[in-house]
Amino acid sequence: MKNFLKCGLLGWCLEIIFTALGSLQRRDMRLLGQTSLWMFPIYGSACLLGPLFKMLKGLPSYIRGSIYSLCIFAGEYLTGTFLHTHRLCPWNYERARWQIRKVVRLDYFPNWFLAGLLFEKLLSDKTS
Repeated sequence: MKNFLKCGLLGWCLEIIFTALGSLQRRDMRLLGQTSLWMFPIYGSACLLGPLFKMLKGLPSYIRGSIYSLCIFAGEYLTGTFLHTHRLCPWNYERARWQIRKVVRLDYFPNWFLAGLLFEKLLSDKTS
């Protein structure tokens, strides 16, 4: 439960910062960030990657980050499709060039790569 809460809070914070920085592109210096309550359990579910973090521990970061990105894409696809079906999805990528069914953006690979490594760091055993 503790790891779920840590991942949920980290994900929320990252999303608010990411969307606020998007304001710079629009020259909106208010830097308004946003998220949805639906995103907390989605980000919190990153704690389920804990066993994967341990399995991949000895691999180079570029391989680990790539695997985490693929896992996050799968989670994003599943949750996005479910929420979209019920008209609850807080994101819609239909205007993005590299989107899959409006719920996944392949050009976000670097974002998920870094997020995966950040979640790994957050959940790693501090004693080892």
